[in-house]
Amino acid sequence: MDKIKMITPLVEMDGDEMTRILWKMIKDELLLPFIDLKTEYYDLGLEYRNETNDQVTVDSANATLKYGVAVKCATITPNAARMSEYDLKEMWKSPNGTIRAILDGTVFRTPIVVKGIEPCVKNWEKPITLARHAYGDVYKNAEIKIPGAGKAELLFTAEDGTEVRELIHNFKGAGIIQGMHNTEDSISSFAKACFNYAIDTKQDLWFATKDTISKKYDHTFKDIFQDIYDADYKEKFEELGIEYFYTLIDDAVARVMKAKGGFIWACKNYDGDVMSDMVSSAFGSLAMMTSVLVSPTGVYEYEAAHGTVQRHYYKHLKGEETSTNSVATIFAWTGALRKRGELDNIPELMDFADKLEAATLGTIEAGKMTKDLALITSLNDVKVLNSEDFIKEIRKTLETSIS
Repeated sequence: MDKIKMITPLVEMDGDEMTRILWKMIKDELLLPFIDLKTEYYDLGLEYRNETNDQVTVDSANATLKYGVAVKCATITPNAARMSEYDLKEMWKSPNGTIRAILDGTVFRTPIVVKGIEPCVKNWEKPITLARHAYGDVYKNAEIKIPGAGKAELLFTAEDGTEVRELIHNFKGAGIIQGMHNTEDSISSFAKACFNYAIDTKQDLWFATKDTISKKYDHTFKDIFQDIYDADYKEKFEELGIEYFYTLIDDAVARVMKAKGGFIWACKNYDGDVMSDMVSSAFGSLAMMTSVLVSPTGVYEYEAAHGTVQRHYYKHLKGEETSTNSVATIFAWTGALRKRGELDNIPELMDFADKLEAATLGTIEAGKMTKDLALITSLNDVKVLNSEDFIKEIRKTLETSIS
C-alpha cells in the first residue's frame, strides 16, 4: 500500500530512558511503514538539553508555535541524584514547565478505557478528565536555603519604585523558603480553555483550589473563573444542561471518589499533576492516560502523562527483558497525527490514527498485554508480552484492520 502523505511536519520532541526506547520502536513498527512521516525533530534527552544549556527545549516550543502540533516523549526533570548521574552543568528546569510557559496552555488528561481493565473505584463508570493549568506555581518557583536566623520577606517593586512587603517568617535558625507566581492573563486563558472544553465535550466542569487558606493566591483563581463564567459562559452552559461549580480541593477529592465520572476536573498546576496520576492509576495504569496541551491560540502538544520509566530502563541497560506499557505514548502519536490530519484536511491520516488506537485497544482486549495490565485485568488466559513484542502484536492487529 502507498504510504499516507503529510503536508505540514509535526514537531517531534524525543525524550529519555525507557520511553525513548519505546519511541523508536513505535516509529519503526507502527508509523514509518504506513506514513511518509514528516517531523521537525528536537532531542529533549537530558544529555542534549545539558549540552545546549536547555536551549533545545525553548526551540522546540517555538517550533510548536510555528507548526501548530507537537508530539513529545517523556523527559527527565533532574534532581540532585540526576546532577551526578548525568554530570549536569546545573539542575535544569522541568522541560514540560518550560514548554507550557511558552505555549501558555491548559493540559487535558483523560484515562484510556479498555475492556478488561476496571477502575479501582468501582462506581466510576465514565472517564474523568483532568484539566491542569500549565503555567507557573511550583514549576516556575524561586527557592532559597536559609542558613540561619533572620527575617524573610516577600517584596514587590513596582515600575515607579513603589515597594510592597509582606513578612514570610522570622527565622530562629536554618530553614527554606519558596516563592511562586502566576499571572491573571494565564489564569484567564486557563479558565477559558476549561469552559470551552466543557462545551465541546458537553461535560460538567469542576474547579477546585484552597482559597480558605490561600486567601489571595488561590482566591484570585476562584474569582477569575467565576467572573469569566458569569460574563461569557453561563448562558451556554445552561442551554447545554451542563454545570460549572467551584469547591475546595479536599472536598473535590472526596466528591470524586463517590462520583460516577464523565466530567472535567480543573486543577492548578501541581494539583493537576498529582491528581491526574491518581485518576490514571485508579483507572488502571499510569501508562493508560492521554495528555494534550491546548494553547489559547489553537496550538496542540500531545504527550504521555507518565514519566520515563527509569526502573525499566536500568533493566534494559543490563540486557534484561522489560514489559513496559507503551499505550499512552502510542496515543500521543495518534492524537498528534489526528490533529495534523484535521488541520491539513488529510482524512487518511485521521483514519489511520483511529485505526491505530483501535488496534492498540483490540490487542489488549484479545488478551495480549504488558505485565502492568496483566496484573489487574479481569480477562482470563492473558498473554504477557515484553515491550517490543507488545508493539509488534499491535502492528499485526493494525495490518489486519488496514487490509
